[in-house]
Amino acid sequence: MISSPIEEIKNRLDIIEVIGGYIKLQKAGVNYRAICPFHSEKRPSFFVSPSRQIWHCFGGCSEGGDIFKFVMKIEGVEFGDALRILAQKAGVELKKQPPELKTERQRLYEICELAAKFFEKQLEESKVGNEAKKYLLSRGITEESLKRWRVGYAPDTWEGLSDFLTSRGYQKEETEKAGLILKSEKGSFYDRFRGRIVFPIFDLNYQVIGFGGRVFREKDKKEIAKYVNTPQTLLYDKSRILYGLNKAKVEIRKKDFCILVEGYIDLIMVSQAGFENVVATSGTALTPFQLKILKRYTENLLTAFDMDVAGDTATKRGIDLAQIHGFNVKVITLPQGMDPADMVLKDPKGWADSLGQAKSIMDFYFESTFFKFDKENPEGKQEISKVLLPVIKRIPNKIVQSHWIGQLAKKIGVKDEDVAEELKKIKLDSHAEIYGLEPEEIKELPLKTRRELLEERLVMLALKSSQAKEIIQEKEITYCFPQIKEIFNNIKNSREPDSKKAPSELIDFYNRLCLQSEIEEIEEKEIVSEVECCLKEINSLEFKDKLNNLSRDIKRAEEEKDSKKIGDLTKQFNLLIQNEKAKTEKEN
Repeated sequence: MISSPIEEIKNRLDIIEVIGGYIKLQKAGVNYRAICPFHSEKRPSFFVSPSRQIWHCFGGCSEGGDIFKFVMKIEGVEFGDALRILAQKAGVELKKQPPELKTERQRLYEICELAAKFFEKQLEESKVGNEAKKYLLSRGITEESLKRWRVGYAPDTWEGLSDFLTSRGYQKEETEKAGLILKSEKGSFYDRFRGRIVFPIFDLNYQVIGFGGRVFREKDKKEIAKYVNTPQTLLYDKSRILYGLNKAKVEIRKKDFCILVEGYIDLIMVSQAGFENVVATSGTALTPFQLKILKRYTENLLTAFDMDVAGDTATKRGIDLAQIHGFNVKVITLPQGMDPADMVLKDPKGWADSLGQAKSIMDFYFESTFFKFDKENPEGKQEISKVLLPVIKRIPNKIVQSHWIGQLAKKIGVKDEDVAEELKKIKLDSHAEIYGLEPEEIKELPLKTRRELLEERLVMLALKSSQAKEIIQEKEITYCFPQIKEIFNNIKNSREPDSKKAPSELIDFYNRLCLQSEIEEIEEKEIVSEVECCLKEINSLEFKDKLNNLSRDIKRAEEEKDSKKIGDLTKQFNLLIQNEKAKTEKEN
């Protein structure tokens, strides 16, 4: 009988399906592997075990655990929120909590969901909401898409949403924390979104976490800002969110490329046209966090951004960043003055063709730059090189970089060596140097001693090979670390730790060593040699420790001027060296 919702969720959900919904997993024997989503790496060191229902990174971050730990890490939430997310996936009903026991995040999720329903109703039932709806329909968005994306309207009143949420039992301070209302200098509260079409923003689990508001009436466009967005909140961080990714992630993985657009309407129109592998940056430049999220699904990006190649625009910096992160970037070129929404509406076939004709980012940079400047005069050559050399400098692969050095040299009529020499002078911005790793990713890992690492290695080899187990048993090692000793005793008696009695830390440690033994690529004949090397090094460490301890005791006896103690300890010291020498000669 399943004793708790946690066990029921674990029984209903498969770890491969849960993790595979976030990152791209590849079969590796009986396990699965991937690029670790929690630190920057090029070779996959992240492994998932379907038999043990655990995951572990054997690379830089050493993170690991079960499905709950994974969701907590990937979503950046506490256990209670991870429980709710997984319960929803598993179809497990959790007991309702009293309001005072709900987490702050949970309350904010509820507020955002209610706000989305409020805005949706206003679009359908209010007079100005109907005007907004007519505007959206005129842009080509269908009724079905409006419902699918839960588009709404914020009434042009000061406290419409605020009063509605208060009537549902939520404090104004909570609604302010959700980013939906503002506090005036006099202390009164008023709605952030007023007189705007509202687009709910979702996390990967389809939960509303924020909103984007857009004016639609011509008079408003002249008087107030065109867009208003949810500020940074406990739920919403614009640097980590991509609009539409919740609906696009499966198609992105299936088609192995992602279409990037800039606005909500662009995204809805492109998705409506059948291209569901599309996400929007909501007018912000691509960030390292967003790129790391996208890399879980694909390394191929097609951008439909309006870029000024010669200018230091945020969009161009985002594309440069994507290249640094190893993405294959292509540019969708559209007719002058058209955005993706216009193109889809007026020429759907032309839009489809433009995807197939997308240019590589380097081809786009070259064509755009040479179109803008005259390559025939020295000033033009200088301007061209000023734009293109930093772009070439950022290419991580030296062979590809060399190709584009050659292309630039050929087009401006100079030697490859001259371009390469100028390239050396280019200094990239300091922030570009650290694009690969965010400061919060660099964490202090608990350092293990050499002895602990060797003992862990021996136990892992004993799990992998019965011959290794026999050799280790014969040596009768004195284990310094209780967890390792207990696990080896279990292995020696051919049993696993009792999951009902043993501490969870021991079970996790045992499962991790089992997974490591399964993925370790080492032949049986090499295992014996590896075991002997580990044993030899452990013996050497023990010998050094004993010598150091005796040396310390001798020094203390000398300080105390205890001649008898000095003599006894010196004899022990010399005997220890003799015995070790004899043992080494015997082994050789």
